[in-house]
Amino acid sequence: MDTKEDNESRVITSTETQLRDSVSARTGTLWTAVTHIITGVIGAGVLSLAWATAELGWIAGPAAIFAFAGVTLLSAFLLADCYRYPDPDNGPLRLNSYAQAVKVYLGKKNELVCGVVVYINLMGFCIAYTIVTATCIRAIMKSNCYHRKGHNATCSYGDNNNNFMVLFGLVQIFMSQIPNFHDMLWLSIVAAIMSLTYSFTGIGLALGKIIEKRKIEGSVKGSPAENRGAKVCLDTLRSPPAEKITMKKASTVAVFIQTFFFLCCGCLGYAAFGDSTPGNLLTGFGFYEPFWLVDFANACIVLHLVGGCQVYSQPIFAAMERWLSEKYPQNKFISRFYVLKLPMLRGETVRLNPMRLCMRTVYVVITTGVAVMFPYFNEVLGVLGAIGFWPLAVYFPVEMCIMQKKIQSWTRPWLLLRGFSFVCLFVCLLSLVGSIYGLVGAKLG
Repeated sequence: MDTKEDNESRVITSTETQLRDSVSARTGTLWTAVTHIITGVIGAGVLSLAWATAELGWIAGPAAIFAFAGVTLLSAFLLADCYRYPDPDNGPLRLNSYAQAVKVYLGKKNELVCGVVVYINLMGFCIAYTIVTATCIRAIMKSNCYHRKGHNATCSYGDNNNNFMVLFGLVQIFMSQIPNFHDMLWLSIVAAIMSLTYSFTGIGLALGKIIEKRKIEGSVKGSPAENRGAKVCLDTLRSPPAEKITMKKASTVAVFIQTFFFLCCGCLGYAAFGDSTPGNLLTGFGFYEPFWLVDFANACIVLHLVGGCQVYSQPIFAAMERWLSEKYPQNKFISRFYVLKLPMLRGETVRLNPMRLCMRTVYVVITTGVAVMFPYFNEVLGVLGAIGFWPLAVYFPVEMCIMQKKIQSWTRPWLLLRGFSFVCLFVCLLSLVGSIYGLVGAKLG
């Protein structure tokens, strides 16, 4: 028997690939979409932008932020236009996932490549979030220690964050039992609020440091070369209005907010610390006081990453469970649900599925284990960004746009789109080489 999730994602493959409209109620709005986007994109990595700006300098640093904001917005617009496939026989078909869109426009092989890159990136960000959460918990303990004993005190709390990573993994095992994306809007709202809170805190502390020094640090070229070393999900939207219009508005609002925070954190952080900018404004101890504010900001990061990790995990869970349900529809271990009463809440129940419990637990154990092996947040984030940015944000949207609009080869639009894709590929390859070098160097060091 088909489950609700099967009906929502059913794909009918025949001579011509056709997709049915989702049977689920489409209740998403502009603001729910913006909330999910902010939860996903304004993560703890925003606090490392000051470090990145320090590497590039006052001209290249802000220019890079604006450039990638433009690329992101263009990519979002191209994807929004591809949300409906113009089937001449059945009318426009609504595509319920990125992978489905790639399959319809570009074929099965491209869908497989897209799926691999998407899931590697989603899993990778869960690993990165595990690392930074542990770093933040440890930073809170060190902040309190420095406040009591002085800024020059030895407050190491061990040489690694393994215990904190395991603790975060245990929390994620519990949180991963949220059934699906539609049941976690509340979590995304909390996570988005936390994201904005610690971003504002980092901005405020950096601005305070600038005022205290009465001097803007940094240079046009960035950090001296000898110091660089290795430093080199869809919400189901309702209509009307047309889904692509809402998607474009949500993307515009989210990218505007994202760019504002990226510029403020990157530029103000660099202005405050110059070439000595820490890898993370709040955990690198560029700020010691007020210690309670630093602690509060780090606590907000932890709460945000609890929800952010689920934003990245839920698409993987859905794909794996959908595949298992289609492969073994009669298996009771996969299809049976057990209703349990919560002892502390009268009348409240929770539905547990053995397959979901085991599969999601194994996933969390794997991501936590990898994080323990490679606890280098900046380097891991750089590798993930370099691997996923070009294929997901540039190549597939460009190719689908060319196919949808039937753009002829060697015409002006074709040359512009392909040139744009090539330039982004070149930049990502350079970033990947630098990030891998940094990761290997950090591991060997």
